[in-house]
Amino acid sequence: MRFIEANGARIPAIGLGTWELRGRTCTRLVEQAIRLGYRHIDTAQMYDNEREVGEGLRASGVGRDEVFVTTKVWTTHFAPNDLERSVKESLKQLRLAQIDLVLLHWPNPRIPLAETLGALANVRRLGMARHIGISNFTVALIEQAVALCPEPLACDQVEYHPYLDQARVLEACRHHDMALVAYSPVAKGRIKNDDTLTRIGAAYGKTPAQVSLRWLVQQNVAAIPRTARIERLSENIDIFDFALTDDEMTQISAMGSAKGRLTDFGLGPKWD
Repeated sequence: MRFIEANGARIPAIGLGTWELRGRTCTRLVEQAIRLGYRHIDTAQMYDNEREVGEGLRASGVGRDEVFVTTKVWTTHFAPNDLERSVKESLKQLRLAQIDLVLLHWPNPRIPLAETLGALANVRRLGMARHIGISNFTVALIEQAVALCPEPLACDQVEYHPYLDQARVLEACRHHDMALVAYSPVAKGRIKNDDTLTRIGAAYGKTPAQVSLRWLVQQNVAAIPRTARIERLSENIDIFDFALTDDEMTQISAMGSAKGRLTDFGLGPKWD
């Protein structure tokens, strides 16, 4: 496993996203992922599966200090008292003494960002979170967050895959020693029949999904692909035995545009 170093955090480069995973399926997949070597599990208050994620973590038999757990605070809990209370509830659901990384899930312009970030920083100071960060923040919002937050921010978690150009966000993260964590890194499965990725993968005996994930990791980006299939777990983590050439990296990057976004629930800011 490779790790992304960012403002004191050490984030495993490949993790398991758990959006839409529920009940026993979620617990089983988290357990199996950790047994296969995953050391990064991503959940959120809005996913309504923190309890199952915690159960899967314990069922794996792997020590707590070996697994990096992320959760995200939902926008309705951004007022300072609500934020701290909601993180305590996440700890209770996960049955953990501390969460490795707590993120603001989406920007919420209705509550002053300084107040929300102050509460998030306090969550870290109180020991509820080892690290804190943001999600779905644009370049302008990254700059505001860094300026306003009294504690260092470890990452911005955003949609990123070969069809979506995130060069500006990635540059902003690097400038502030933050990691970029990519959700929907295989474009919700849409890359599986992509001609360019298929051709590149054929030279290494890899699938388009594996090429896409490798492309992200070689940019020093962490990726959290979601799957409900056990066999895909093995495929998604099997990307550390080959390397893309500079030309192949350029070919894949050229596929991206600002129009490639797949996730926008009306909560989003004015995207870069």
